[in-house]
Amino acid sequence: MVVVVEILTNKSNYNAIELTSGRMAKCVKGDIVVGALGHRNALFGYSGHVPKSVKAGDVIQMLNIGGVLGICDSVNPDKGKPFDCRVIGGVLQFPYLGERIGVPARVGYRQLDQAAKLETHGVPVLALAGTCMEAGKTAAAAAIISRMRHRGLLIDAFKATGVSLRRDILAFEDAGARNTLIFTDFGVVSTTRAVGPALTRTMISELSDKRPDVIVFELGDGLLGTYGVDSILACEDIRAALTGVVLSANDPVAAYGGVDILRERFKIEPIVVTGPATDNAVGVQIIEEQLKVRAFNALAAGAALGDAVIDALKLTRAKPVESGNSE
Repeated sequence: MVVVVEILTNKSNYNAIELTSGRMAKCVKGDIVVGALGHRNALFGYSGHVPKSVKAGDVIQMLNIGGVLGICDSVNPDKGKPFDCRVIGGVLQFPYLGERIGVPARVGYRQLDQAAKLETHGVPVLALAGTCMEAGKTAAAAAIISRMRHRGLLIDAFKATGVSLRRDILAFEDAGARNTLIFTDFGVVSTTRAVGPALTRTMISELSDKRPDVIVFELGDGLLGTYGVDSILACEDIRAALTGVVLSANDPVAAYGGVDILRERFKIEPIVVTGPATDNAVGVQIIEEQLKVRAFNALAAGAALGDAVIDALKLTRAKPVESGNSE
């Protein structure tokens, strides 16, 4: 449900909202904004649920900077209390030309098909999973996409799970992705285990129809989160479609747990570990020696990370690395 609300409070941090253009706009008390009802379960943010009912005058909270609205249940101290918002009303759209019949507006331009089939058309598929939110998945995906583009590859990308926010796929586009998708395009505000697999199948199939050289996608949140990452990786057909998986981890112990979960629960051998766990040589050494997985930092060694992924995926269409042109 798409609703109009008035912001009732001021905040000194985490106080912006993403516009349809992708720009961030600071919000202040008295602003009128449009958002969508959804839930959120964020370790480093807010946790909240969709109210059973909502009417004009009700007070709800803004759960993320993407304009997701609901009842806040838990607050991360670093973010402070969320914006309180007074509901003004619902948004209508008028889909019937020549008729003044409004229907409740919805998020996304398409409806998700839960029975969607998976077809890769032979296109290699790379997934980026993480130990939790803010583990460096988006930065790693952007670095990999950028390097792939530098080496002449055509990349399409999408985000499969999380809470509505276009910032991450805009980062993919900035890095060089040709076509991008996000679950919000299919009317999903916040993903769950129930919709994660169908979303992933749909977006892989749709992008593979465009015949890129490779598809890169991010699994938002973490392996143990509630947004459906585990349900996606538990599907045999999706695992079979994955050419490789990159793990982003916050620290070496998280890397150990993440690699163990991938190996033991999902029978997936990660090709690379990245994230804050690789911020210096200490973490890289621990991961490579103890976990027997290559490790690269996406910020300090983005080209080397991309080259390692290109080699692991056997992307033979990639231009050869020029001497001295890899970090």
